[in-house]
Amino acid sequence: MSELELRVYDDKTDLSKSVAIIGFPSLGLVSSIAASYMSKELNLDLIAGITSDEFPPYTIIQNSKPMPQIRMYAGCRKDKAEGGMEECDDVVVVTSEFVPKDGMNYRVSKLLVDWFKKKGIKTVLVLDGIPMFGENNYILLGAGSTESARSQMKEYGIESFEEGMVRGMTAILLMDGAENDLDVIAMLGSAKMDVPDPKGAAKIMEFLAKMLPELKIDTGPLFKEAEELEKRINSQMIPETTSGTAVDPVLYR
Repeated sequence: MSELELRVYDDKTDLSKSVAIIGFPSLGLVSSIAASYMSKELNLDLIAGITSDEFPPYTIIQNSKPMPQIRMYAGCRKDKAEGGMEECDDVVVVTSEFVPKDGMNYRVSKLLVDWFKKKGIKTVLVLDGIPMFGENNYILLGAGSTESARSQMKEYGIESFEEGMVRGMTAILLMDGAENDLDVIAMLGSAKMDVPDPKGAAKIMEFLAKMLPELKIDTGPLFKEAEELEKRINSQMIPETTSGTAVDPVLYR
């Protein structure tokens, strides 16, 4: 069994006032679409990454630079021009284009939780997709790791997921959060099952904006992309990739 390698690019960053948002590929790719879109729209800086020789052999190129398979970005929720702030690190986005294998879920989750606690992060929002029941019937359910997390869900009007099963990285992060007294909120947004769903990602981000009102992100391009995708589906002319909100190919196992 090989070790996970945490690569730190900015160890001076103070994240004690940050909220972390995690988006790995899920149903409709809503979580990875949303996380990738946020990191770009907020101009976040890469501060750390995770790699392993057990991960799929690929790299994402950003600004001409190769990036690790799992990446942690940090920066400001608020527009610097509006807030007049030169530097801040109050949002962290963790994203990737692949889902770790089942056994590796535990090790990746433990590394992330340990890193969050070391950096002083107290609240983690994990984005995930669930099946949509009925056409365009977008809903969002939440599951919290602690009483504090569940109280936050009530405060922001997120309906609680009372009974059922949560799987994959989201499940392990919820359990690790409960054991480590870390407020982990799984935001389970409905999504289309057979195609990437930028509209589902935009719907999740609308809920994020309620929790983090200073999160200044224009979801218009995602809704526009959804409309274009629906037109392509209706005309049976779906290209292999979308317009770039999520990076292809998405690697699952």
